[in-house]
Amino acid sequence: MLSDIQIAQQATLIPIKEVAAKLGISEDELEFYGKYKAKLSDELMERVSGNPDGKLILVTAINPTPAGEGKTTTTVGLGQAMDKIGKRAIIALREPSLGPVFGIKGGAAGGGYAQVLPMEDINLHFTGDMHAITSANNLCCAMLDNHLQQGNELGIDPRRVLIKRCLDMNDRALRNIVIGMGGKVNGVVREDHFIITVASEVMAILCLAADIEDLKVRLGRILIAYTYSGEPVYARDIKADGAMTALLKDAIKPNLVQTLEGTPAIMHGGPFANIAHGCNSVRATKTALKLADYCITEAGFGSDLGAEKFLDIKCRAAGLKPSAIVLVATCRALKYNGGVPKAETSKENLPALEQGIVNLGVHIDNMRKYNVPVVVAINRFGTDSDNELKYIEEYCRQRGADFALSNVFEDGGNGGIELAKKVVEACEKPSDFAPIYSDELSVKEKIEAIASTIYGASGVNYTTAAEKAIAEVEKLGAGKLPVCIAKTQYSLSDDPTLLGAPKDFVITVRNVSLSNGAGFTVVYTGDIMTMPGLPKAPSAHNIDVDGNGKITGLF
Repeated sequence: MLSDIQIAQQATLIPIKEVAAKLGISEDELEFYGKYKAKLSDELMERVSGNPDGKLILVTAINPTPAGEGKTTTTVGLGQAMDKIGKRAIIALREPSLGPVFGIKGGAAGGGYAQVLPMEDINLHFTGDMHAITSANNLCCAMLDNHLQQGNELGIDPRRVLIKRCLDMNDRALRNIVIGMGGKVNGVVREDHFIITVASEVMAILCLAADIEDLKVRLGRILIAYTYSGEPVYARDIKADGAMTALLKDAIKPNLVQTLEGTPAIMHGGPFANIAHGCNSVRATKTALKLADYCITEAGFGSDLGAEKFLDIKCRAAGLKPSAIVLVATCRALKYNGGVPKAETSKENLPALEQGIVNLGVHIDNMRKYNVPVVVAINRFGTDSDNELKYIEEYCRQRGADFALSNVFEDGGNGGIELAKKVVEACEKPSDFAPIYSDELSVKEKIEAIASTIYGASGVNYTTAAEKAIAEVEKLGAGKLPVCIAKTQYSLSDDPTLLGAPKDFVITVRNVSLSNGAGFTVVYTGDIMTMPGLPKAPSAHNIDVDGNGKITGLF
């Protein structure tokens, strides 16, 4: 079979104005970035605001292997399959980060015959949203350091600066740095840090903002530092909010692209789910719901991360109510959860599958706790044996879970028709969505609700630093905000080696920070790096471009 990029480069793209026309969007309501990409204008979003909402379908997954298990591929394939069965559907996805593109995981535009196009553009610079977010964040940092240099009128304590610079690249050398060296003219010497752009609060704010006015208010609310007397300092206090918003005036507009089969796809925003909230923008999802009868969106990594945050943070903030949840499972990931090393997950191993399938059971049960119908999508890989696939199907039957085999990677929309029909049926069933915790709970009570209800933890430990940080959050009056837990994606616990369905484990909260503008409290567990590093043999080794500008090696 051809590689992902070969399939993408052989595809015939439809001009984006024709893709838009399928949704009733005129050329005047698009802002073109070449022939095959466009931003959706504010005028369009205003015009369709009164349209009835379509059905919202969330695609999530079980705990994956380090290579990923095709959640985006399933999302794209399901959208294409909806077209095949005559349904008016649109896909709403996150934008890829350059970190994993050049690191180990690869891009985030789907795969095989279930991809969004133009694949190279999407996985690289796209429409510049990531650069705008990076620039807005770093402008705030530069203005803060300039404030220190120019007399420090607010009395900011350089030892208590909270905002970090960011870069949309895996670069471990920038995690902990010293700035301002080289003499007085070069600024105030202090410790600083870089995080990856997709972990920044500016990214989270862009994805949760209702409009540009809300964006500006949220940016102004970013807690950037404390003064020597212990008073909070916000981005608005150093007059950074207006200029930051100006840098994001185009980035806040969702991007329209297409799948290999011409299904409309909106891609906008891209927070990671293990270190951020893992969902595309509220504006993209809400606009998609107004443009089609079915909006298919995804949340990052397993349901314990992305789906929990989609349901408890994004849906709460935006008033969204999903009609169905699709839970992606693979033989490979289940065998990995049964103790098989990643390199051996392609070999038939029924004992390992039997050991690891409990992970699927936990995710089914967890998603049902939100009172939304669940459909298991068994994403087929070419190395899966019939015996393994039948075992998963029988397990789903025994648990009373709807399921369908999906082969969209090899067959595109045709490979997802059974899944599409099951999802449409699920959308007609009663759905009484509700988050799993109340706003009124304390920070600790929210953490413990997620740890026990979703992870299956027997308890939560807090470091001294975490205890102090939680007290500070509550002192600032932010204790009623939702919590966004940063945790490994490979386990239901905070220990990536505890696979399957671990029991009698304790979650350790090592620190807490307030994302005041985004509107949630970030809770750090385990060893989660907000600036990842490159592996020994990064994907960048295989990416190249020839004299004609043709890119190779992307996946």
